[in-house]
Amino acid sequence: MPDPVPPPELAAFLRQQGLAGDGEPMRCKPLAGGVSSDIWRIDLPGRSVCVKRALPKLRVGADWFAPVSRNRYEWEWLQLAACIVPAAVPRPLAHDEALGLFAMEFLPPERYPLWKRQLLDGEVDAGTAAQVGRLLAAIHNATAGRPEVARTFDCEPNFQALRLEPYLLATAARHPDLAPVLEELARRTGAARIALVHGDVSPKNILVGRQGPVLLDAECAWYGDPAFDIAFCLNHLLLKAVLRPQQAPSLMDAFDALAASYFEAIGFEPRAGLERRAAALLPGLALARIDGKSPVEYLLDRPPQQALVRREACALLLHPPASTSAISARWRSAAAS
Repeated sequence: MPDPVPPPELAAFLRQQGLAGDGEPMRCKPLAGGVSSDIWRIDLPGRSVCVKRALPKLRVGADWFAPVSRNRYEWEWLQLAACIVPAAVPRPLAHDEALGLFAMEFLPPERYPLWKRQLLDGEVDAGTAAQVGRLLAAIHNATAGRPEVARTFDCEPNFQALRLEPYLLATAARHPDLAPVLEELARRTGAARIALVHGDVSPKNILVGRQGPVLLDAECAWYGDPAFDIAFCLNHLLLKAVLRPQQAPSLMDAFDALAASYFEAIGFEPRAGLERRAAALLPGLALARIDGKSPVEYLLDRPPQQALVRREACALLLHPPASTSAISARWRSAAAS
């Protein structure tokens, strides 16, 4: 069977950007894991690159459409993050706004394992979680209060389409009794303009490199409330603690390490207000991964675990704690049951 070749527009893009020479053979491998973009590994003689293109309709069961302009915002985020934390993102290589494509460094999985895979396999390291917290704090600290960054990432409609509507508002439609709380969370989060938000800080988008975590997939990037990023990532540790009760203590230790390292490192606002907003968002995001437009795949066929998440998330939405540590203490007990 001949080696697969990239679509014509990808090959032309790579040649036009000087990433491939005329006549050089290319081998194209679609990469799995994303629902919102086509991603390819392109192998060239002696080197590989990664190319990404946003899709207008996401690959989920519900009808979920989002502007493909997010490809440009991801490219902008990648360039800025490469200046702030160069070892923590793939090196940006080239972008074509008209085609909606960009190329970046390809990081081989044998040297950069996926954090999600490690967690699901029971390999839970609180040190990695703490590094993720410090990485997020570094990006938020470096971009808070910068009007030029706010102008570049003035893309609230993207964030609305990719995060607030499919997560909080879609969940509100499934839970009318909680709709006022969830709608207020969406309104308040959408109105904030504080720092550069990645928007999808999930273990599936974090590689564990030798120099620390590497953050991928910033197509939800937006200048908004950094509480969303820390809550979004902490939420995945809560859900995995429900999935893997035998690893729940170590997963909750990772939760505490991530939260502590992040809140201890921030310098753009007092901790209390930021942590209160993150703690309020957390149960809404947990419920959204059960009843929103993007349910987490590893709990789809597990009704008892879904019921546990619903019960705890609903209680926390009605009586939001002021700290992530309060959520941690409650979730430890729930996961153990």
